[in-house]
Amino acid sequence: MTSLHPPAFTGVDTHAHIFRQDLAMIANRRYSPRYNALVEQYLDHLDHHGFSHGVLIQPSFLGTDNHFMLDALRRYPQRLRAVAVVDVDVSETQLDELAEAGVVGIRLNLIGKALADYSGPSWIALFHRLALRGWQVEIQRGIDDLALIVSAIRACGVTVVIDHFGLPTGGIDSGNPDHLAFLELLSDDGVWLKLSAAYRSQSDLAQASHALGLVRDACGGLQRLIWGSDWPNTQFEQQTDYTRQVAFLEGLLPDAAERAHVLKDNPAKLFGFDISR
Repeated sequence: MTSLHPPAFTGVDTHAHIFRQDLAMIANRRYSPRYNALVEQYLDHLDHHGFSHGVLIQPSFLGTDNHFMLDALRRYPQRLRAVAVVDVDVSETQLDELAEAGVVGIRLNLIGKALADYSGPSWIALFHRLALRGWQVEIQRGIDDLALIVSAIRACGVTVVIDHFGLPTGGIDSGNPDHLAFLELLSDDGVWLKLSAAYRSQSDLAQASHALGLVRDACGGLQRLIWGSDWPNTQFEQQTDYTRQVAFLEGLLPDAAERAHVLKDNPAKLFGFDISR
């Protein structure tokens, strides 16, 4: 959709990736795509499933070169926002360029990585700068380590968004001290959680439903829970797809009014979409 007017607000998919297999990719990456995932394909999925808006997440294998994603934002500014990957010493000029295109936060994809000292001066300076902009820091890391990371970042006043249910392999165990520490994080009004990609933690619908009950209680309701398709479901393309992820959400939240909170009210607040239309 290339209309100059924003579409009527019907819902937000807050987690998807676009890329081409011929783009320059970082060394030591965990994954190299063998196909293209283009923004027009993504918008077709949104249209088919009745979602008006989407959020693009910079793929880790493209590193800090966000240009392909920025081009998509500039072509579809009414429908898209994005979360970028940046260096810790990113300049204000570079952040301004990202913001002008529609970027609203940065991502820390920490899967398979040694943890940096996020309470160190360089990171703290960046998080303070992001807080002043009203941006978010999105984190992908397994549930056992999240409490080690999130508290230092939140101390800077910046909003934190946790990916993929917190990646609790096999589900959240309320008897596990690390899992309890994760749940305690969710009592903070500045911490949000994506109900996305349960398959990445080998969780079926029953396990995800159990996790939803726990995180819902920890948050004090649904108000900081959002959903993402994780399209094109990299490394799991043979197991799932966009339609099955939408069906999974409907199974997770069968009540239409509750789904509306997760698909409309919450992402409108977090990402600054206009819900009035």
